[in-house]
Amino acid sequence: MEGFTRIGVDGVAHNPGMVWWRRAACPVRPVEQEWIDRSMDWFVAEFGLERLRGEVVLPTDGYFPGEYRGTREDVRVVLERLCAHMGIDPARVELEHDEADDNPELSAHVPIHWSGSGAAGHHRMRDGRSVIGIRDDQAARPAGLVATVAHELGHVLLLAEGRISAKRKDHEPLTDLLTVFFGLGIFSANSSFDYSRDDQYTRTSRLGYLTEPMFGYALARYAWLRGEPDPDWARYLDTNPRTFLKRGLRFLTYESGS
Repeated sequence: MEGFTRIGVDGVAHNPGMVWWRRAACPVRPVEQEWIDRSMDWFVAEFGLERLRGEVVLPTDGYFPGEYRGTREDVRVVLERLCAHMGIDPARVELEHDEADDNPELSAHVPIHWSGSGAAGHHRMRDGRSVIGIRDDQAARPAGLVATVAHELGHVLLLAEGRISAKRKDHEPLTDLLTVFFGLGIFSANSSFDYSRDDQYTRTSRLGYLTEPMFGYALARYAWLRGEPDPDWARYLDTNPRTFLKRGLRFLTYESGS
């Protein structure tokens, strides 16, 4: 056996005098992994295998055709397309627009580091209908807009339809996770963290309630449940979520003994 080299699941060469097998590491903490696994299984039980195996929405003209200008009418079109994809009657949803929180004029003149986090929309009930509010500044970022609208429509499926209570402590991150199950995780993952910098200021922002590693593992679990060990749609993910997705798939492959 002298001189024998084995390539491990992590792609690293090992010789017999070293560790025979390196365990593939999960990209999230055990408590996060357990929550994601349990929640995805609940989605399957609640929404069915047909939905699990449904279409993955891609950031291409095939899914969002036509010129996008970031107008309020464009936001309405995105809302209607996502309602159709998620099986929600648009007549049940009322759209309203919220003003942006930040100050772009200040950023244009004063060197500044700006950081933001949280939701870019809201959901509430009024006269038996879901009212979805979307911040105007989200319309300038198509991927972020899709992620935000998908999240708020997730509230329609979970809260408005009585599947969970708003008092449930994890209802916001659960709604983010639902976007993955409904084939919209590329947008949610790619929008979860944004960094930009120029000569005058830097800007970092988080959108949503899950971290990039959590989105990456959630997408890995989603792909695994769908029987996709190497999903074609992964190429549309940004570098960080794609890296965490691959790590998650290696972990799931190792855990399954495949």
